[in-house]
Amino acid sequence: MTTQDTVMADQDPFPTEAFECGPEPIEDGRTLRDLLLEAFDTHADQPALADGSVSLSYAGLAQHAGLLAADLRRAGVGPDRVVAVVADRSVTMAVAIAGVLLAGGAYLPVDPTWPGARIKQVLDDAEPTAILCDDPSAVAAALDGAQGGPVLLDLAQWAKAPTGAQPAAGTGQAQSDLDLAYVIYTSGSTGSPKGAGVPHRGIVNRLRWMQEQFRIGPGDCVLQKTPYTFDVSVWEFLWPLLTGARLFMAAPGGHRDPGYLADTIRRERVTIVHFVPSMLDLFLAEVEPGSLPALRHVIASGEALSPALANRFTAAHGGGLHNLYGPTEASVDVSFWSCERPETGRSVPIGRPIRGVRLTVRDEHGRRVPAGAIGELYIGGVCLAREYLNRPELTTRSFVVGLDGTQDRYYRTGDLASWTQDGLLEYHGRTDHQVKLHGQRIELGEIEAVAGEHPAVRMAAAVVRPDARGLARLLLYVSPALDQQTSGELRGFLRQRLPENYLPSLITSLDRLPLTSSGKCDRKALPEPTQGGPGRGAGRRAAVRR
Repeated sequence: MTTQDTVMADQDPFPTEAFECGPEPIEDGRTLRDLLLEAFDTHADQPALADGSVSLSYAGLAQHAGLLAADLRRAGVGPDRVVAVVADRSVTMAVAIAGVLLAGGAYLPVDPTWPGARIKQVLDDAEPTAILCDDPSAVAAALDGAQGGPVLLDLAQWAKAPTGAQPAAGTGQAQSDLDLAYVIYTSGSTGSPKGAGVPHRGIVNRLRWMQEQFRIGPGDCVLQKTPYTFDVSVWEFLWPLLTGARLFMAAPGGHRDPGYLADTIRRERVTIVHFVPSMLDLFLAEVEPGSLPALRHVIASGEALSPALANRFTAAHGGGLHNLYGPTEASVDVSFWSCERPETGRSVPIGRPIRGVRLTVRDEHGRRVPAGAIGELYIGGVCLAREYLNRPELTTRSFVVGLDGTQDRYYRTGDLASWTQDGLLEYHGRTDHQVKLHGQRIELGEIEAVAGEHPAVRMAAAVVRPDARGLARLLLYVSPALDQQTSGELRGFLRQRLPENYLPSLITSLDRLPLTSSGKCDRKALPEPTQGGPGRGAGRRAAVRR
């Protein structure tokens, strides 16, 4: 925050209040279970989902998910009970999520490719009632033989429902729209990930807004390609299945292959797809202009969308590109902008608040800033997560009340933003050390905390910097200087404890990390990494590649 920004705020403290509120939410108390059951009945004969080898109609999905829901209820699943899903992307994964919701529980996605230590960390923190998994033996090994834990259920037994099998009658316990719908774990600065628990009220509002905005139904196809541990996957799964559209599940790992995605979108006649901007850039290089006639809308989020990329898309494929913004703690997305004309600013706006959302930009004292001034973005409204699971103190710190002398609740995003004179939000990066790399949110402090657990590391600092081609890369600096063997051991140590996207491209070791006058690590003074062994003297460094 600059001094000029604060002076401007003092001169006119409420100039942007009229921009802050989206349209009123649609609230009728309904839950995802209510909406799924309605869709299953309305669209019974329509195709519901497929993954290239298996396909189900809405009636078939209702049967498979209903049988699973009945077993989950017998295992004790109901409102506010968490069920972990540990599975590769497939029709079975979608059935598992639908089954948890029909049982009245909240689903928790757990990536089976995570290191065993991280899987155990998340499961220990979430304390799920049951775990649905492709490979029960691998999950049991990750839990390290703990006794009295959750019920493990093998998803293979629901891959093919017995002919004529019918779900048990009834839908279980009564459910409120304030009950949890899902829990997604995000990066934590202390080295421990935190689970954002989102209630039905927030995600139902978000999905209804999306249907109101884009209008899909039978004949449409949504591609599910986002890893399901990231919140974009929530609308990819649920929006088509609530509206009679078809959901196509990309192959595991397919989201990283622009050629595969182009072929799949063309073959399956996908009409709606999401891209992180960096992947959209690669995707555009794979497709000829006009070669995807069925594609109606491309949703971009997860990173800043550049005007050059937006204009390149529009020039090649016409309209239909939309820039959305939102954190996991706020039901996926909270603002929206359609790129309907050439973008001429220095950035593409993240737009205006969607239905049921309030967005406000404040200075360090909690005061509104005027248009053009940069401040921290706060989010309020029905979209907010209910809690960080089993973390009441962290919940209280992150979700604040009393911002305007009221009991309204807001989430402090840690994102910097500003309003334009026309009431559009522009994004300006992070206030802390949390970053987005290739669309995935990473807390640099978590990487530093895990590196600091290695016995040879005294201090650690993680940063994201561009390489010679201008592409972002994750770098880790540690002290004291390490020999080549110890650096290699540190790489293996991190690989055992962190997900793949958290692993640094390069580790550089220094005799000591540069410090500010207050004793904190001076990240701006960290040198560019070099190759080769350690040099001589106080500034020596050693680098090891991923």
